[in-house]
Amino acid sequence: MTLTLFDTLTRRKEPFEPLEAGKVRMYCCGITVYDYCHLGHARTCIVWDTVRRYLQFVGLEVHYVQNFTDIDDKILKRAVKEGTSMEDVSERFIKAYFEDMARLNVKEADAYPRATHTINGIQKLIYELEQKGFAYPASGDVYYAVRQFPEYGKLSGRKLDDLQAGASGRVDVEDPEASKKKDPFDFALWKAAKPGEPSWESRWGAGRPGWHIECSAMVRDCLGETIDIHTGGDDLKFPHHENEIAQSEAVTGKPLSRYWLHNGMVKVEGEKMSKSLGNFITIRELLDRPVDPMAVRLFVLMAHYRKPIDFTDEAIASATNGWNTLKEGLLFGHEWGEKLGWQPSAPIRNPQSPIRNPQIERFNEAVNDDFNFAGGLPVLFELAKDLQREGNILVHEGKTQTPPSELEKQWHTLVTLANVLGLEAQPEVSEEPTDGLSDAEIEGMIQQRTEARSRRDFAEGDRIRNELSRKGITLIDQSGGVTRWHRN
Repeated sequence: MTLTLFDTLTRRKEPFEPLEAGKVRMYCCGITVYDYCHLGHARTCIVWDTVRRYLQFVGLEVHYVQNFTDIDDKILKRAVKEGTSMEDVSERFIKAYFEDMARLNVKEADAYPRATHTINGIQKLIYELEQKGFAYPASGDVYYAVRQFPEYGKLSGRKLDDLQAGASGRVDVEDPEASKKKDPFDFALWKAAKPGEPSWESRWGAGRPGWHIECSAMVRDCLGETIDIHTGGDDLKFPHHENEIAQSEAVTGKPLSRYWLHNGMVKVEGEKMSKSLGNFITIRELLDRPVDPMAVRLFVLMAHYRKPIDFTDEAIASATNGWNTLKEGLLFGHEWGEKLGWQPSAPIRNPQSPIRNPQIERFNEAVNDDFNFAGGLPVLFELAKDLQREGNILVHEGKTQTPPSELEKQWHTLVTLANVLGLEAQPEVSEEPTDGLSDAEIEGMIQQRTEARSRRDFAEGDRIRNELSRKGITLIDQSGGVTRWHRN
C-alpha cells in the first residue's frame, strides 16, 4: 500500500511523493524557549519523531529540522521578571528541552536552527519581500502587506473579510503599532528596537525579527525553497503557517512545502490546558510523579495524530497497563533467549528484507494510511501477548508450545516495530542480585530443600526457598515432586 498523507492544504489524503526520490526534507515548528515543555509539546515532538522513524524504517533518507524560537516577547518578559538576560532564559530552557526529550526517547533532529542565529537570512528575506512589493517600512518596523498575496488564507481556509486583526496572542503585541499599518491584517516582519531589549542592526534601523518570518528564513537556510513535509501543532495553522506560506512563496514563487501536516491538541480532563485553569502539566512534572516515559509515549500514539487527545488519570493508567504488556514481550528475549538457544543480542532483521513478514506487512498497511500508528499498535500487542503466554508456559512446564526459532522471529519483529514507535525496554538490574550463584549451586540448594521436605522439616524448606527468592531465584513446585526454577 502506498503511503498517503492528509494534506492540510488540499484537505484530502494524497499519495506521498518526495521531491527527490528516496529523500525527505522535513521541518517541524519547534519550541519557544521561555518555560519547561508541557504535554502539548510532548505530543508534537513524539508524533513527528515517530513519523521520521517510520519514514526511515521504510527506507527513506530523512533530513529532519526543528527550530528553537529564542527571541520572543514571552522570553523577554521572563528575563525581566528574573533579572536575567534573554540568552540566559533561552539556554536554560533549551537544555531542559533536551533533557525532557531524552526521557521520552525522542531522537535529536538533524539540525536545531535558532532565530537569533538566522538574522542574516531573516533580513535577506524581508529585503526581497520589500523589493517585490510585499513588504513596506513604517517608522523602524517592516510589515507584510497581506492583500498583496492573493492566495492568503489557502491553508486555513479563512478569508480576509472574515478575519479580525490580532487573531493570535502572538499578534496582539503588535496592536500598539496598529497605526503604522496600511491594513489591519498586515503583520510585522521586523520590529523597531525598544529600550532594554536585544536588537540587531538592519537597513531599517536597529530591531528584531517578527515571529513568522523566523521560520520562513530557517526553512530556506536549512532545507531550501521547497520542502517535502512541514509539520506542527494544529494551533499553528493560523496565523503562523499561513504567514509562512505568504512570506516564502511571495519571494520564491514556489510552494513552501509539498505536504502540510498538523497534530491535534491535548486537553486535560476535557479542558484546554492553561495555567489559569491550574491544569498546566509539564513533561518533567508528569514523569517525576512518576509515570513511565514509555507509557506517555504509548498514550500519545494510541490516538491518531490528527485527533485531539484528553489527558486523564484513567487514560495514563490504561497506557501504563498497555506498556507493561509490551514491555514484558520486549524483555522476552533477554529473559529466555539464551535458554531457548538463541542470542537476544542478535541484530534486528532488516525490515527491507525480501523475506515476507506478515506482521510487518500488517503494521505497514495500517501506518501507510496517514501515519495511523494507533492502527498499527494491535500488531505489537498480539506479538507481546503471544510471547507473554509462551513465557508463562516456559516457567511452569519447562518448554514452549511454539518452536524456539519461531519465537525468535516473533521477538525480533516486536523489537523492530517497537523501535519504529520509539518504545524501548531494557532489562532491570535486580536490587537483590543472585550473588553469583551458579546453576549447579542453585540445583544443590533445591536438592537440600527437597530432602528437608521429605523429613517434614518444612521450616528448613521455607528458609531455603526464601533465601533463593532474596537472591532472585523463583521456585515452582510441580506434581511428582519436581521443582523448576528460573532467575528473575
